[in-house]
Amino acid sequence: MPTATLSTQLVNSAVCPTGRSKLDLYDTAVPGFILEVRPSGGKTYHLRYRDQYGKQRQYKIGDAASISFTKARDVAQRVRSRVVTGDSPMDERRALRTVPTLAEFIRDTYMPHIRVHRRNIQSTVSLIRLHVLPRFGACRLDEITPKMISEAHEQMKLKGYAPAMANRLPVLFSIMFNLAHRMKVQGATSNPAKSVQLLQVNNMKERFLTAEEVQRLRGVLEACPYAQMRVIVPLLLMLGCRKRELLEARWEHVDLERRVWHIPMSKSGRARNIPLSSSAIEVFRSLERWEGCPYVVPNPATLRPWGNLHHQWDAIRKRAGLDGVRIHDLRHSFASNLVNSGRSIYEVGKLLGHSQVKTTQRYAHLSDTVLMSAMEEAANSVGDIWCAPKKESA
Repeated sequence: MPTATLSTQLVNSAVCPTGRSKLDLYDTAVPGFILEVRPSGGKTYHLRYRDQYGKQRQYKIGDAASISFTKARDVAQRVRSRVVTGDSPMDERRALRTVPTLAEFIRDTYMPHIRVHRRNIQSTVSLIRLHVLPRFGACRLDEITPKMISEAHEQMKLKGYAPAMANRLPVLFSIMFNLAHRMKVQGATSNPAKSVQLLQVNNMKERFLTAEEVQRLRGVLEACPYAQMRVIVPLLLMLGCRKRELLEARWEHVDLERRVWHIPMSKSGRARNIPLSSSAIEVFRSLERWEGCPYVVPNPATLRPWGNLHHQWDAIRKRAGLDGVRIHDLRHSFASNLVNSGRSIYEVGKLLGHSQVKTTQRYAHLSDTVLMSAMEEAANSVGDIWCAPKKESA
């Protein structure tokens, strides 16, 4: 074990003896600091040490042609000080090499997890495919920063996505990094989405289509190039169901003879039945069916449920002059029509699939119009002769 006081001059002049596969020169100043000299003339700095289990490890510092002696010695001293305090630089370096890209993590860990633990994953798959993988797929987990997520979040808003939809991006990142941390995936020591501020969402926003707006929408749909939208939109208006409930509906759950659509699992976590009107039955009977496809309104290109209808709906609503109207507002319009036709909040909640009456109470104020109309009719029935006589002035 040749020892020497390493210096820049010695490093430059050192040669490997003939017949040797390599020559290791141990520095006398920094314990474990080595210069490896090879017959080819190549030279490399290392730090040799024993880890906390007594196993000898060798940490590569760098090639002598690329790093100066002074710099290499400083690195050796820093690494050795970490070893003394119980760190394992070799293990940390090896761990860094195993940090997966986000695409690899989603493929190997996240997707298998949600297939087991989530009922509906189609919308998440669509979000990943359209907004996550193109921008972040090649990044390793420890390369993703809060700034990167914030910028992507802001760009979704600028592209016209609703705040709730744009917020799904940082929320998804937070969920993925929390899972990665629990699964002890390398590179997930912190959650970069934790500090991203979500956009303010008014979940109580109410937008109901008027009869005139419905007719405009109908006219646009008749000339719409998206064939499936010509049936999806009317069914959402007629049934008041949630978008995903319809997109994932299966023919086995639609009984046209008994005029009922069974939803085996809804957002409320319970199964429910939706009665079918004559108009809805006509639409169901007009639908094209594909051999081997169980879905009622699938994407014709994949014969799988649609992941996202933003592009199609955005084009339709703009052409109909309904900018800002969300596809979920079709469900609100259904509820509005029920309330204003005199139906009780209980009936509305039942048809909407609400598990609690307080969820349906947001539509209660709509009945004021009906009550006002009733009051007018009551007043008109007794005439207009009940005005108090004016007092004569003294």
